[in-house]
Amino acid sequence: MQFNWLPVREDFDESLREVKTLSATDTARRLRELATSRLDLTQTSKLDRAFLNALKLHGPLPGLELLRLAILGSATTSHLPPGIRVAGLRRGLAIEIYEAPYGMYYQELNSADSALHTFNPQAILLAIDARHLAASDGATADSALDLLRSCWLKARSTFRCQVIQQTVMPVLPTLMGSNEDRMPSSPAAVLNEINRRLPALAADESVDLLALDRIILDDGLAFWHDPALWLRSKHEVHPRAAALYGEHLARILAAARGRSAKCLVLDLDNTLWSGVIGDDGLEGIVLGQGSEIGEAHLDLQRYALSLTERGVILAVCSKNDEANALAPFTSHPEMILKREHIACFVANWTDKATNLRSIAKQLNIGLDALVFVDDNPAERAIVRQELPTVHVPELSDEPSAFVSTLSAAGYFEALRLTADDRARASQYQANAERDRLKDSATDMDTYLQSLRMTLTAGPFDSLSLQRITQLVNKTNQFNLMTERLTEPEVLARMNDPRWLTLYARLTDRFGDNGLIAVVMARLENSDAIIETWLMSCRVLGRGVEQACLNLIAAAAQSHGAKRLIGQYRPTEKNGMVRGLYTNLGFTRFAEAGGTMRFSLDLHNFAPRPVWMEINLPREALVEQ
Repeated sequence: MQFNWLPVREDFDESLREVKTLSATDTARRLRELATSRLDLTQTSKLDRAFLNALKLHGPLPGLELLRLAILGSATTSHLPPGIRVAGLRRGLAIEIYEAPYGMYYQELNSADSALHTFNPQAILLAIDARHLAASDGATADSALDLLRSCWLKARSTFRCQVIQQTVMPVLPTLMGSNEDRMPSSPAAVLNEINRRLPALAADESVDLLALDRIILDDGLAFWHDPALWLRSKHEVHPRAAALYGEHLARILAAARGRSAKCLVLDLDNTLWSGVIGDDGLEGIVLGQGSEIGEAHLDLQRYALSLTERGVILAVCSKNDEANALAPFTSHPEMILKREHIACFVANWTDKATNLRSIAKQLNIGLDALVFVDDNPAERAIVRQELPTVHVPELSDEPSAFVSTLSAAGYFEALRLTADDRARASQYQANAERDRLKDSATDMDTYLQSLRMTLTAGPFDSLSLQRITQLVNKTNQFNLMTERLTEPEVLARMNDPRWLTLYARLTDRFGDNGLIAVVMARLENSDAIIETWLMSCRVLGRGVEQACLNLIAAAAQSHGAKRLIGQYRPTEKNGMVRGLYTNLGFTRFAEAGGTMRFSLDLHNFAPRPVWMEINLPREALVEQ
């Protein structure tokens, strides 16, 4: 069933009609709420039209991030935009789409006066069909991949935008059947070879893949492709699959902009095990081998633990006495999840919406970063009503379907996997230890000294480039300008002598916090203008912002700058840093276009005191 993780909304038509009477802010909220319900093709089309009409009426809608997407294809793609736009709404994106003329993808990329260049996309989708790449006379995997790579390089060098490559749908007939690859010249074998080599080539070129060859396995090729429709109108993707296509594409667009979920919050009774721990006791709950239901709950635990390896945080939110809730984690022999895997454990009799707010606050993440898994439909409905930005998958009554539903929902879509991602779960556990130490310390200076912190810093380098780009696009709260950049754009600044760049890593007695700060400043006359300053909220209150100021000020002075200019552009999520520059000694002197500007005279600048060792293992920042 399409979109089975989304709830059915019985009042869809009535709620959609009301949109015409709402303010711009309420319109954006209502459209996004409707997009997070299970829609058929007709409802998707209606919602898309309402969205486009709202843009005409109100202009940009508050709370929705604008994104310009260009679709460059070799087959018919005109049926794809509605599903893409609606899927974007689910993730807080207002996607404006430019569709290149049929089959003109190469000309559009290479003509400086094309409409594509006027559109200036922030993301480009290359939707090149299988027959175009693999079924023409003399087609080989090498020639197809050379063509794609030339398109990627042109797109990146011209627009410095996210490039997404659709993998090739396996729609070509085989000549040898199961052993097709033993006839490497056959179109089906060429297609297989293209898909086999695409991931590594795309990774080398920082191109993201829309893996249609894998996605279609869930629904079957016959659902996604109809040979008769191809012959009649050159639709490679069937219209009935257009909304799913848009969903998977929107996940990639959202992930590149830091909009994937970060934390899986788990209910306990009848979710992680069958039964009620407070009533049935440790021996009475059903969990583990030898029971179909018990093994289904193990599958969910195993899946949750696997997610931590990709950087997802785990939390518990349960209506239970804490001692009862903890017992299976510490004493049940079949439990896969242990207490140390859970970054935030909340078990009490407070309503779950309140507890979810508390979990988000403790972890320093937004409510829209939470995915709440609960077997109880009443609890799910209450959370959706009270916290509409929290992701709440609709679960069936069958525990064996929990994992497939959660996986199909794609909440945790990721484009890259860094060492910091792998370590994130342990970093949050270490953060809990730091908080306990802080509570026992007699004063803040004593606490900071006891952490034995070391800040390792330097200008951007190729080894840290992926993680830096990830932070630029994921960080929302401690982010002064919230400027999103592609990896090529970050690389361009890294190699430009007019830019000062700084990244910082923090370690302490509890472990490695990973790469936690990014600063980019542009040199202009005698000023160094900070265009990007962001930090992980995990390290707030430890003096990292003062240390970063000391380092970027020293770098600016070494390049002849007399003044450091700080900038702050308010968003819905970065209010916590509104007073940062003032607290660091800057003076506010201007505001234009919603951006506040602050200045700091470097002539008499004295480095701020910090309770940490500063380590510059490579050439000093002042020499970059």
